[in-house]
Amino acid sequence: MSVFTQVSHKQLLKFLTLYDIGEVLDFQGIGEGVENSNFFVDTEQGRWVLTLFERLNYDDLPFFLGLMEHLADAGLPCAAPLKTKDGRSLVELNGKPAAMVHRLTGQSVLFPNVAQCRAAGELMGRMHKATESFDGTAVNTRGAGWRRDTAQTLAAELPEDARKLIESEIQEQSSFDMTSLRQGVIHADMFRDNVLFIDDRLSGVIDFYYACNEALLYDLAIAVNDWCMDTHGAPEPGKVKAMTQAYVEQRQPDDGEIAAWPMLLRAAALRFYLSRLEDWLHPREGGIVHVKDPVVYQRILEHHRDAPMALF
Repeated sequence: MSVFTQVSHKQLLKFLTLYDIGEVLDFQGIGEGVENSNFFVDTEQGRWVLTLFERLNYDDLPFFLGLMEHLADAGLPCAAPLKTKDGRSLVELNGKPAAMVHRLTGQSVLFPNVAQCRAAGELMGRMHKATESFDGTAVNTRGAGWRRDTAQTLAAELPEDARKLIESEIQEQSSFDMTSLRQGVIHADMFRDNVLFIDDRLSGVIDFYYACNEALLYDLAIAVNDWCMDTHGAPEPGKVKAMTQAYVEQRQPDDGEIAAWPMLLRAAALRFYLSRLEDWLHPREGGIVHVKDPVVYQRILEHHRDAPMALF
């Protein structure tokens, strides 16, 4: 989460008249994340997160907000959107689409332990089962086409070693078709900073704004790359085993998914290597902006290329 569009206290007070949540007690910007403008809002009747969507348009957002409501209704610890007095989840603030969601309890963890990795894997499996009854659809905007186009756009600005690595990986992944694998609605960004804990109890998952229809096991690959790698980009076996086994206990992958696992890890690593390079080379202006180091994902990608990792 970040702040790209500022909101004054006066603007907030006017905006909150749309809701029946009492008087404002506290209001502050959130400095983590890379996409939207986010604020904590505490009122007499609860704690909320206000999001102004910087890149997504109005037509995209009913999918994400509907998914969050669906998962919350299914009993999963997801932030349900707050409805206005006239029943809307999606509104406007400062010329941007905006929404208020319930603020979940707990904190994200920078260095997750094995129990926390297990809890994250279990929750993802439960989410994938719950979304089977969700009828919304959305394209993966950071899919193979985006990876190819972004690599071409950034090529001239990259050091030679990075450019050669990306060009080689794009070529090798060009014959890998994720659409042949089991599909469903995935979170697509279930990083450590998007999952909340109270001690080892998982208390919430947030930031569904990359959610899309995609290969289900790709979601797990994204999470393993973030949760279960050391600072050199190599896997920590205990964490990998805990996360993947907990997921499999909820949803058993088929043979095709199991065989594709090494390439799914590489596709996930390339996706976040490229997006971090893009943000690093072309930082966006804003009041509070958090940019993540792309080198982390260069190391992860290099490791997956040199030492493919089996799911079992």
